[in-house]
Amino acid sequence: MELIAILELSFKPDSLEAARAVMARVLEETRSFPGCISVKTVVDSKNPTTWRFVETWESAKHDADYRKFRAGEGAIIDLGPLLAGAPSLKTGTADPGL
Repeated sequence: MELIAILELSFKPDSLEAARAVMARVLEETRSFPGCISVKTVVDSKNPTTWRFVETWESAKHDADYRKFRAGEGAIIDLGPLLAGAPSLKTGTADPGL
């Protein structure tokens, strides 16, 4: 069953240009990771420093493998200084009945 993950990042206002460069690289890696179906980027229309990434994974195992990769060898070490706060991650499955 597909898993949907929504990652929310809030960036410091003066770091948006650097954030765009970092996230372009990160999203290229993410989209090519085994099991990734898609990643969409949503920039908040009222607060352009808040970005949401809607990821669709083939399964919960694929998502877990990706999170393990990011916590280890795939850690994004240049992202932390750009953030205005802690990231938020929520996961779930699509309900075709709604």
